[in-house]
Amino acid sequence: MQAFLKGPSSISTKPPSTKDRGTAATAGGSGEGKRVRAIPWVEKYRPKCMDEVAFQEEVVAVLKKTLQGADLPNLLFYGPPGTGKTSTILAAARELFGPELFRQRVLELNASDERGIQVIREKVKSFAQLTVSGSRSDGRPCPPFKIIILDEADSMTSAAQAALRRTMERESKTTRFCLICNYISRIIEPITSRCSKFRFKPLSDKIQQQRLLDIAEKENVTVSSEGVSYLVRASEGDLRKAITLLQSATRLTGGKEVTEKVVTEIAGIVPQGILDGLLTACQSGSFEKLEAATKNLINEGYAATQFINQLHDTIIERKDLSDKQKSVIAEKLAETDKCLADGSDEFLQLISLCAVVMQQLIQNN
Repeated sequence: MQAFLKGPSSISTKPPSTKDRGTAATAGGSGEGKRVRAIPWVEKYRPKCMDEVAFQEEVVAVLKKTLQGADLPNLLFYGPPGTGKTSTILAAARELFGPELFRQRVLELNASDERGIQVIREKVKSFAQLTVSGSRSDGRPCPPFKIIILDEADSMTSAAQAALRRTMERESKTTRFCLICNYISRIIEPITSRCSKFRFKPLSDKIQQQRLLDIAEKENVTVSSEGVSYLVRASEGDLRKAITLLQSATRLTGGKEVTEKVVTEIAGIVPQGILDGLLTACQSGSFEKLEAATKNLINEGYAATQFINQLHDTIIERKDLSDKQKSVIAEKLAETDKCLADGSDEFLQLISLCAVVMQQLIQNN
């Protein structure tokens, strides 16, 4: 114990010699040179200005006209995830305020933040009440208002939305609100009537492929044409998901070519062979074979919800089933999906679903 207490006092307080300083500086310098800040590709290649926003021509055109007058209404962006809603308003705010004033003038709250009625009354209200003035360093006019971005606003409670409505009304001179959501039906009517609404479309396959190839070229990643097509198909119009899958696949391959097989593994997609095997077991009429195929699917670690999505597409495309049979299977698919969302056992739900598929397929034999 005494030795421990004496330890710090025995440390030399003399400045290091020139030789020591040189060694330390070299070590520090080399360490700083090697240390590269890792940024997710989604953030790295997020649009920095309005011209870089892809495929949302109508929204960009309207916002550009609005920005020319340096005025902005309250905005409501809605549409599927990964279509550029958050990126668009951040790019517009950067163009409006410039890089210096951007941090002072923009408050962004996400669904990860607590956004009950108390936060709306305190944090949002206090920020909205602040008056702003000043001009940009580049001499361009700077509007006399701030922007509050409420991402995933459809997860806010009705009470919080009602409190927000009042704040939007009272602070209209100093603050503009931009609400971002996936489902506009979950936003209360008094708020939607106070906002200019913009719907963001799912991105086209061509636009996604072009953006993914651009990123792959900048990051020196080799991607096969089948790999890019499969990335687009797996992401279902969500560019953010596609970019994340590409980055994950690149890390998995360690610099080798990203192929369709690698994307399948990363995305957790059920391979076509396992899907066909399960449908073959259903056609056989043997419950033992069906049980074995279902156990194999579960043991391989594939998500039941992912299997349901793929099975739905396969059933709809089959020619040997009548419309009535497809509707019976589709109804059962919906029931199974609801039960899984409520936390039911995956194996039991899949066996129940496959039994209905087997019943419909056996009718054709």
